[in-house]
Amino acid sequence: MTHTVQGSKRLLARVRRIRGQAEALEKTLVQGQECLAVLQQIAAIRGAINGLMTHVLEDHLREHLAAPALSEKQRHAEMEQIITVLRSYMK
Repeated sequence: MTHTVQGSKRLLARVRRIRGQAEALEKTLVQGQECLAVLQQIAAIRGAINGLMTHVLEDHLREHLAAPALSEKQRHAEMEQIITVLRSYMK
C-alpha cells in the first residue's frame, strides 16, 4: 500500500481546505473586494498547496528513494521522475 493511500484521510482533509480557500478567493473576486484581500487569499492557497506538495514529496522520498531494497538503477529512475515533477512544479 502506498503512502498516499495510507494517509489519504489527512491528504483529503488538506485538499478540502484548499478547495475552501479557492472558493473564498472566488467569493472575494465576485464581491469586488480590495486587491489586498485577493492577494491574501492567493497567498493562503499557494501556502496550502506548497504544504501539501512538501508533505507528499517527503513521504515519497522516504518511502521510495530511501527503500533499502531498491537497486541503483531503480533509485536513479525514481530520482529522475521526482526531478521531472519538481521542475514542472517550480515553473
